[in-house]
Amino acid sequence: MSPLPQHAAQAMFAHLGAVYPMTPGLVSDLKEVVEFSTAKRLEYLLKPGQVCDRLYYIHKGLLRCFYELTDEETGQTKEVSTWFMRERDTCVSVESYYLGEPSYEYIQTLEHSELFSIKREYLEAIFLKHLEFNYIGRVLTIKYLVDWVRQINGIRKLKVAERYEALRSRDPELLQRVPQKYLASFLDTTPETIARIRSGAIN
Repeated sequence: MSPLPQHAAQAMFAHLGAVYPMTPGLVSDLKEVVEFSTAKRLEYLLKPGQVCDRLYYIHKGLLRCFYELTDEETGQTKEVSTWFMRERDTCVSVESYYLGEPSYEYIQTLEHSELFSIKREYLEAIFLKHLEFNYIGRVLTIKYLVDWVRQINGIRKLKVAERYEALRSRDPELLQRVPQKYLASFLDTTPETIARIRSGAIN
């Protein structure tokens, strides 16, 4: 972990403060417990069996959350991507972080990343001391909850090409940054199908 770089910290506090104004006391307390780090491409921030005790805020880069699923008939294991997070997103392994249980997920960087992080115990103390930060946390949590529901409902209700188009409509940048094989697992399909959709062979 490194000291907080001033320009990056200012950008993070400006983003959070745009959700709801933060008092100087809140900013000061966050500076005391937030840490800064960098991670190389394809570096793991979390592996199965570890407890996720940090919340990450991404200043620069792209993260992927995924788990491994074994087919009972073939015995083959595949990766299932559940989240992609990038600049100005927060990232945790949800069940592990909130329940304090060992994770079944990986958190991996897909690009060189610059990250802020805060331990769960420190974040909880900030929530208790600064009630306005609870509002910021609630707004961000609602955003991710809505995104998650859209993803689940899309897989259940939409055809593959429709799921791809819905994602392209909501987040075209993500399609340019995420490798095709990871995008396919996120949309519950195959890289070959994604390639056919992109070529216009499936619509």
